[in-house]
Amino acid sequence: MAGLAALAAAYLLSQFYRSFLAVLTPALTTELGATKADLSLASGAWFAAFALMQFVVGVSLDRYGPRRTAAWILFAGGGGGAFIFATAAAPWMITLAMTLIGIGCSPVLMASVYIFAKTYSPARLAVLISFLVGFGSLGNVVGASPMAAAAEAFGWRQVMAGLGVITVVVSLSALMFVRDPPGNGDEDSRSGLRGYLELFKLRILWPIIPLTALNYAPAAGIRGLWAGPYLSDVYVADGLLIGQVTLFMAFGMVAGNFLYGPLDQFFRTRKWVAVTGNSISILALAWLALHPVASLLMTTILLVAVGVAGASYGLLMAHARAFVPAHLTGRGVTLMNFFSIGGVGVMQFATGAVVTANAVPAEPAAAYVALFWFYAATLGVALLAYLASRDAKP
Repeated sequence: MAGLAALAAAYLLSQFYRSFLAVLTPALTTELGATKADLSLASGAWFAAFALMQFVVGVSLDRYGPRRTAAWILFAGGGGGAFIFATAAAPWMITLAMTLIGIGCSPVLMASVYIFAKTYSPARLAVLISFLVGFGSLGNVVGASPMAAAAEAFGWRQVMAGLGVITVVVSLSALMFVRDPPGNGDEDSRSGLRGYLELFKLRILWPIIPLTALNYAPAAGIRGLWAGPYLSDVYVADGLLIGQVTLFMAFGMVAGNFLYGPLDQFFRTRKWVAVTGNSISILALAWLALHPVASLLMTTILLVAVGVAGASYGLLMAHARAFVPAHLTGRGVTLMNFFSIGGVGVMQFATGAVVTANAVPAEPAAAYVALFWFYAATLGVALLAYLASRDAKP
């Protein structure tokens, strides 16, 4: 239990690090001259580094186990990146720091999922992953108004340095307390990256991949990056108000994970729970696109709805895991996580281009209308592909 607690704490940090940039938008713009494009690049770099590392993490989990994989990568990447962020003197240093932090966070959730998949009943996998993600999503809460208040009180550099120390302590705790499940290092696990080729040959996974790649992208992108500029440009919100609105969205993301967790067993279907939830997300995004300058209360409610409905990650991971061979467990879960986080990273870069291309100085809402429509359309295409998937009832 101590090992899982250490990994849960590490995952809380991972969720924090992917979302805190939104509330630092005013400070980084003023002190470092960071533009929206700079912040989009930095946020996207976190997700891109995280995603690309999944191939290394998958092989390492199967070969060396979750203890060493999670602890050492988090220690070097997460701790080092936080310290670089704290000393940043230019926007490119923020991007470098976020890249290293993305690398550091890359094995944390997958180490836990690997332990779940090797230790517990497959029927419980969606609940276990969803509840872990729900707990970890409290990092989104900490990265909202608490982070804004801490940065206001102590300065963002001091706060980031403190977080670097916390990250190092958590990584060493994982090294001390995590216990590897049996079966690491067997002959099949030594096939290295070739195992991923075997997974790509499983056509049953193909319809699940697009929705896995895009279901989380709107919630993560808006909460972690675009909520700050949107509220600042359209509602003239300051850092504390942005922190309050994103706090509610973060709570929605936490609640969404706990809500999705047991629904597959309650309704005896994973596919149709995911279809319903992501349809709600599309509707909320479309409403935001149609009413970009509604009351702040209505906008907050819709952002919360996107957060709740966009939390189907655990359900989709369990759906895909049902079709992955046992000897490829580590690479199976990391492959799907690659698409999940990689999809968010690609969308961060893409949405930066969308917002920039549609910016109208006299009409600040125009760029965000295009942003919300872009999220709704891409998620809709992914959902259509998912309709061809085979259900995996728990």
